[in-house]
Amino acid sequence: MAKLLAIQEHDKERLEMLMRYFKFRKQIDVIRAGLEMLEQEAQRLQKIERWKKAAMAVSESSHAVNKEFQKHSSSRLKRI
Repeated sequence: MAKLLAIQEHDKERLEMLMRYFKFRKQIDVIRAGLEMLEQEAQRLQKIERWKKAAMAVSESSHAVNKEFQKHSSSRLKRI
């Protein structure tokens, strides 16, 4: 069974303004759209956290490889 939301008067005005702007037919459509946007933002932040952890995990070996590459490239330039 569905539960009713207690929407304040100023919230109702905001919902109606968004309904007109986005051409939604019902207030629940505005709320669902907002929830979808929040879910997408949460997923984006989770991805960023995973990327940071992955970058930290490979940064030490990446630094060592870059350092080794720089040694070889500078010696090649000196020979030329």
